[in-house]
Amino acid sequence: MENWSVDQVCNWLRQRNLGELVPKFREEEVSGAALLALNDRMVQQLVKKIGHQAVLMDLIHKYQQQKSELESLTHCCETASPKFPEVISGKNLKSFFARYKTLQWTSSYALPDFPYDVKCLLAEKKCPDHSMRIRIIEFLQADMTKYLEGSLYPNSQQYNIVVNALLQAYPFLDEDGNGFLLWKRALKDRFKYVRRPIEDDEQVLRNKCKFGHRRGQTRKSSFAENKPDDDQVQAEEVHLEGDAMDVHIKWLKQEYMKTQRNWKEVDNRMNVTIEVRRKMIGDKAPLKEILRLFPFLRCPYQLFREFQLLTHMDIYKKTVEILEVYSENILSLYVVRNNPINIMLQENLKRHTEEDILKYMKMTAACLLLPDVFGDDSSLFAAVNEKVKVVTPVLEVKNPFNVNSCEFALYVEREELAQLDDCTMALAALVAAFHVFDIPCPKRIHRTLSFLESLVFEVRSPASLP
Repeated sequence: MENWSVDQVCNWLRQRNLGELVPKFREEEVSGAALLALNDRMVQQLVKKIGHQAVLMDLIHKYQQQKSELESLTHCCETASPKFPEVISGKNLKSFFARYKTLQWTSSYALPDFPYDVKCLLAEKKCPDHSMRIRIIEFLQADMTKYLEGSLYPNSQQYNIVVNALLQAYPFLDEDGNGFLLWKRALKDRFKYVRRPIEDDEQVLRNKCKFGHRRGQTRKSSFAENKPDDDQVQAEEVHLEGDAMDVHIKWLKQEYMKTQRNWKEVDNRMNVTIEVRRKMIGDKAPLKEILRLFPFLRCPYQLFREFQLLTHMDIYKKTVEILEVYSENILSLYVVRNNPINIMLQENLKRHTEEDILKYMKMTAACLLLPDVFGDDSSLFAAVNEKVKVVTPVLEVKNPFNVNSCEFALYVEREELAQLDDCTMALAALVAAFHVFDIPCPKRIHRTLSFLESLVFEVRSPASLP
């Protein structure tokens, strides 16, 4: 970061959603060295919004801390006495440097300085033709190889970081919302193309042997002369698979826009594409990209179906059973007696006599009171009549006891994922979202979700109400 130019600093700001700061940083000519030298007073002069000030100072402090950790460990390794061999243990050192490199990728990756003609095209926000795409991919591949210190085997997370940086800096490259997969596949194919003719690199040879290539393999027959090598066959299979996948994804996106949907065919195509979807989620691809490619995950039915494909459990049915069994017990607990939700419930119960409406209200209240029962943070569970403030899956609830105007919605990363019919569907969707999108459960809501999951998954000794 110390050697970054002003342009690289500006790209770094855009990648961290601080694009508003770019004009001021250009005006003040803030390079990488200047960025690291900023103190609190300077940041206040440069940045108007307090939130942006806090984020910027936090990023600078994290980078400085990582740098000091590395320098400290290097000093220990250079000066360590033989009495303390564990300090310079090869395993510890290797794991530390692996972690440090990962931190470098996630916190300081900046796009390369593209050639002049590429810069002009990108500045005009024109979609590149085939030859220009190849030039962009070539520069990205060369830049990644530098970051990898010559290695030609990036992992999936590193591909995601680079492609995400490209699309954040130049959103118009994300054609039809399908750009993430297309650019990632093109980048992976470029690395395969570079690796294919290499015969003297130990890492390349080791991986070729690992995946079925014999060292020094030669073609000995006329049949072998016309037979493509294993890398080419593998690349073509991936390409065919990719083309077929694009067909399914395009169909799903088009069908999602229709009013009358072919749900049977939707189920079939969601089944076919589940492997690539789970791979993207496992590789921590941006949630927006996943939802652009597979918009039906916004439908509660498909969210529950995805959960069932993963766990073999009908979460909606289980949630109905949970609320029917536990709602009366929850409402009778002393800990929730003076809770605003319970007080609101009691006031609304007096206005109705229909049994179904009374049962609905009680189940809604029991659902919303669950975090308070377990002493968890209710703001990480549901925002009742207020704006959602957290990034983890959370419910937005409006007018919970008004039968005619109540609204339930599931939010993830502060954006609405799905509209929901009632509290039962909302609770099921909340639990399903953590599993389907592989999102870690916040500690401050852990006991509540553990209780629900123990009942959903039919644990022999389920968690009980306190």
